[in-house]
Amino acid sequence: MANYHFNFAIVWRYAGKLFEGLWLSLELAAASIAIGMAIGLVLALISLDGPKWARPLIAAYVEFVRNVPLLLLVYLVFYGIPSAIDLQYDAVTSFVATLSIYSGAYLVEVMRAGLEAVPRGLIEAGKAIGLTPMKVLWHVRLPTAMRIALPSLSNTYVSLFKDTSIASAIAVPELAYGMRWIETQTFRTVEVYLVATPIYLITSYAILLLLRLAERRYAIAR
Repeated sequence: MANYHFNFAIVWRYAGKLFEGLWLSLELAAASIAIGMAIGLVLALISLDGPKWARPLIAAYVEFVRNVPLLLLVYLVFYGIPSAIDLQYDAVTSFVATLSIYSGAYLVEVMRAGLEAVPRGLIEAGKAIGLTPMKVLWHVRLPTAMRIALPSLSNTYVSLFKDTSIASAIAVPELAYGMRWIETQTFRTVEVYLVATPIYLITSYAILLLLRLAERRYAIAR
């Protein structure tokens, strides 16, 4: 390293590749979080209010996904499923599906905890004014549960954004893929990583800051 001469200019020539990848990373995270939230919420409701036979199935899904490396799941969905059932889809679709399933397994527990923490008095008050069970769920339980779960959701969101870097393993052109592409074009490994690392750091902190502001406004202390 004593004789190493840093040359960031050559890396910045390809800065567009990094920022295009960053934008795709944010899109991947947003789509996966939205779908994962839907999965987590539906399964949490089934776990709490649904038939008893469904609970072991949900628990098995959660345990399986949470104890298998995300990279293995990515390979399974991208390579394994198309080979087994002759189903074709592109790398972006494959990764969004995988990360959604992965995030859903974590968000099940987050949403279930939020729903269980809704004060019983609020639910009874909703029933007392004539709300149907569906309206109680929509107007009382869900809004309150979301506000209670917001701090836990914030940490999950930031973690999922960082997990998008795994998409480079199946050639999704997000930030980590762009970083590796520039490295192969310039052979400036150190400079590429020194540029990409702060991008991840600053973006993660920006997401966390926005979510913390939302927490201060909307979160309910348990």
